[in-house]
Amino acid sequence: MPLTTEAFGLTDVGRKRQHNEDAMLVDAPLGLFIVADGMGGHAAGEVASSRATEVVRQHMVSNRHLLKDLSTNTSQDARNAAQALMEVAIQRACADIFRMALSDPSKRGMGTTFVCLAVSGNKGVIGHVGDSRIYLVRHGQCHRLTEDHTLVAAQLKAGTITKEQAATSQYRNVITRAVGIQESVQVDTLIVDLFPGDLFLLCSDGLHGYLDDDEVLPLVQGSSPVELPKRFVDLANERGGKDNITAVVVKVSGEGTLEAETSEAQSRMEALRKIPLFRHLTYKEQTAVLSIATTRTFPAGREIVVEGQPGEELFVVIRGRVVIEKSGVEIAELRPGGHFGEMGLIDNAPRSATVRAVEPTRTMVISRSDLMGLMKRESILAVKMLWSFVQVLSDRLRATNSELSEARQELAVAQAIQPFAEE
Repeated sequence: MPLTTEAFGLTDVGRKRQHNEDAMLVDAPLGLFIVADGMGGHAAGEVASSRATEVVRQHMVSNRHLLKDLSTNTSQDARNAAQALMEVAIQRACADIFRMALSDPSKRGMGTTFVCLAVSGNKGVIGHVGDSRIYLVRHGQCHRLTEDHTLVAAQLKAGTITKEQAATSQYRNVITRAVGIQESVQVDTLIVDLFPGDLFLLCSDGLHGYLDDDEVLPLVQGSSPVELPKRFVDLANERGGKDNITAVVVKVSGEGTLEAETSEAQSRMEALRKIPLFRHLTYKEQTAVLSIATTRTFPAGREIVVEGQPGEELFVVIRGRVVIEKSGVEIAELRPGGHFGEMGLIDNAPRSATVRAVEPTRTMVISRSDLMGLMKRESILAVKMLWSFVQVLSDRLRATNSELSEARQELAVAQAIQPFAEE
């Protein structure tokens, strides 16, 4: 049976505010889930969050074929189209709210944070602006899939303040991106594989402001999905409730026909995390890399890369077995989890060896052009990747120097004993 979702949400005014400027959408049939936290005062925040939610929903309904295509089409074009759909929907909401504010002086400056999850088959598309968040609880671990667009978060990234200073900073509520403040806004998007048992939490800062990231997992494990929104809201109110509070919980279920796809998706993530180039990335960043990866299957005997020919792709073995040949001589064998061709991510230099499938083999493929595009969008990821490249090259240089040193020693010994051998 295909993957299914059940979702539950709750929004609350909290203990300090007079109006609830949060908005949420729980539309399981459409596969669309939203949390928006409005700002602006004089009911303008309520207008902004509600309007953003409605505009995005309308755009998704009008273009649902793009989401449906994502569930059956694994190509990079389908993924790009789904991410573009999410970005355009949020941009349309941004422009719409901005125009409303221009026409009504009482709503001038209104805007909203926005976080959205659109589900299609075994894929999810995330859109994010501001400091509302999405958490993913998977296999006994909790991962935050969004990064706050706040001044304090930017200072933490830059290393100008510590986590302890951030917790007490007078600027911790200063948002650097919001929907509607200007005519357009930079939107973060992410595509995630969905597994049976996954649980997503979408929430406004009225909740996560009272909740440490490491508290999410035990709270989720101790409750059923239908109970969780109220449990989260009650916790925020018990700890102060100074802001509006919204929590939406999405639980993924399914088995049977998607078991093989789920197993492959898990293998892809496990393999990626073991590759030195990607080991320093966060779970969110690794997920972003997976979102640009494609898969290819090769029959037994097929050459995957050919010595001397140019190439710009990294290959990771997901299923099957390959051999590496240098000048026609087999020098190594790779099984699931093994990878080859990473230097193609740096330049289009000729391949140094031939890699051949010795049995039907399934590979994950990451191209240089797609990775460079991701690195342009994600500056922190780019720095980590470049540092990893340096480390890999340094390790290879040390290994080469060691091999050369051993070769010199062997040559020196051979030269020393040669006169005696001749006698």
